[in-house]
Amino acid sequence: MRIHRHRQRKPKYNVQEYRVNQTITAPQVRVVDEDGTAYGVLDIASALTLAAQKEKDLVEVSPKGDPPVCRLLNYGHFRYQKEKEARKAKTQSHEVEVKGVRLTVRMGEGDWAVRLGQAKKFLERGDKVRLELILRGREKAHKEVGQDRINEFMVDLKGFFPLRVEQTVTFQAGRFIAILARE
Repeated sequence: MRIHRHRQRKPKYNVQEYRVNQTITAPQVRVVDEDGTAYGVLDIASALTLAAQKEKDLVEVSPKGDPPVCRLLNYGHFRYQKEKEARKAKTQSHEVEVKGVRLTVRMGEGDWAVRLGQAKKFLERGDKVRLELILRGREKAHKEVGQDRINEFMVDLKGFFPLRVEQTVTFQAGRFIAILARE
């Protein structure tokens, strides 16, 4: 029988797993209520009976403490809140990409302005920009012209905002490459 991999349920968001009630392994825990009232250090059996009396769950929120810190709260609601926070953090996060801008030695002013605008837009969004200047044919005999051209583009770009050079200008296989990021 074929296993359908797309049918497996995987958690959509990276939410930390918490030990609840009987899964807590520490012999003694520091118990705190939902509103912050401290009950002190209790052994696990009395902490579980206190949680049962209050009709709450005993959740280990800080396992690295000595003794571990547990809270009396509704675990379903607590977990929902954590998933909600993770969802919000994921939507607000922006993954940095490296966007490429290609230049040539014989590029005109109009093309130059378009590439400059593209690079400016990428940097404003928080992405990194990879400048690439390809030398063709007899241009390879005049590497200094290509070097000057890519440096000129970097100077024009630094006029908009401060830049950090992630990778300095290097020449490999007939092309100059540099990576820039916004400070």
